[in-house]
Amino acid sequence: MRSDSVAQAAAYADNGQLQADLAAWVAFRTESQNPAQRDVLYKYLRSAILPRLQTNAFDGAIYDNPVAGGGPFLLAERIENPALPVVLIYGHGDVIWGQDDAWEAGLAPFELTERGAALFGRGAADNKVQHLINIAALEAVLAVQGRLGFNVKIVIEMSEEIGSPGLAEMMRSHRETLQADVLIASDGPRLEPDTPTMFMGSRGALNFDLVVDLREGAHHSGNWGGLLADPAVILTQALASICDARGQIKVPEWRPDSLTPEIRATLARLPETDSSDPNWGEAGLTPAERAFGWNSFAILAMSSGRPEAPVNAISGSARAHCQLRYVVGTDADDILPALRRHLAAAGFDQVEVREADSVPMRATRLDPEHPWVRFAEASIQRTTGKTPHVLPNLAGSLPNECFSDILGLPTIWIPHSYLGCNQHAPNEHVLKSICREGMQVMAGLFWDIGAGRPPRAL
Repeated sequence: MRSDSVAQAAAYADNGQLQADLAAWVAFRTESQNPAQRDVLYKYLRSAILPRLQTNAFDGAIYDNPVAGGGPFLLAERIENPALPVVLIYGHGDVIWGQDDAWEAGLAPFELTERGAALFGRGAADNKVQHLINIAALEAVLAVQGRLGFNVKIVIEMSEEIGSPGLAEMMRSHRETLQADVLIASDGPRLEPDTPTMFMGSRGALNFDLVVDLREGAHHSGNWGGLLADPAVILTQALASICDARGQIKVPEWRPDSLTPEIRATLARLPETDSSDPNWGEAGLTPAERAFGWNSFAILAMSSGRPEAPVNAISGSARAHCQLRYVVGTDADDILPALRRHLAAAGFDQVEVREADSVPMRATRLDPEHPWVRFAEASIQRTTGKTPHVLPNLAGSLPNECFSDILGLPTIWIPHSYLGCNQHAPNEHVLKSICREGMQVMAGLFWDIGAGRPPRAL
């Protein structure tokens, strides 16, 4: 019976139905950054997702975002028996800008195109195919035995690409409704295309600006050079105090204490991480430890004067837009206060630290030895014959804290894309082979939850 569900899932990919369904979903121009597409965000949930869930005996509704400017949410549930385990599934239907003019000839962001081993389209990898696979895998189990053997709750948001505004508020206001035993969701990439990946959290992300604003307007560099302080020089010196010439962080509070021997042992089992700059980052750490177990500081943009048309003048101000990606073990509430203390101690009182408008995401991590992790890992291995790559957390950032911290759930993410998918860039695509194996992985896992003894019952 398990093999029948896995075969049913593979057939969904083999017979072209997955590709047809994905094409219909990609056609919705769900750009959450574009106010002109706001109605499409609702239409995606109303026309693509909700009817499909209702066909499979889900009760659901669409909710306005509690935060102004945010996209809608869909909450749905299928309760077979209140005594059964409950799995919460999450996905996001919004995408970034299509960037229509930048795609290769013959490709268009909102028209799914098959080219060799890949399917091209905006959202093909991030995140439409990922929640499509999970929903279709549930259907594969239902097609074989008519029941799941567990209860399912689903959250689909339409604002992830703008920082998930309103998601935390929705999880708080619907906390009782969304109680579950585990979150099983899909986003992000596999480490290698041919091997399933699991991760149990993500690095946090905090964006901020460093600003040196000394005076109104610019002053002639000949008449005033050597007399007026240069804000760009002050700013660059301040930035150099944050990390050294190889990018090693020098703010003491930004150096985490959570790279334990157990986490290092888990990371040592991963394939070698590509590092095109082996002498960049924290010395003494492997590339995997730098990406998944340590913090990284980045200057995303900086300006002073007019770089596109420089003149012989000392600018009155300078600005750098910066980001800290951080792991569990970093006090998120002390990141910016610690930076202010660091800059003051170094004599940079003229540098102002301003938190950016973007929604910060907090770091989360689940112990790789957690019973739900071991259960899912064993299920994937049973289905594929492969030992999955297990990450304590993703190197990127996701709104996982909404589920791990607010709902208090163990969180397991099983991605159905790969590192070269071009998400957030032109020519975004997903590999057909990963879609097929993803269908098998999820159908096998859902079967095992319904037919086996998941951790709640141990």
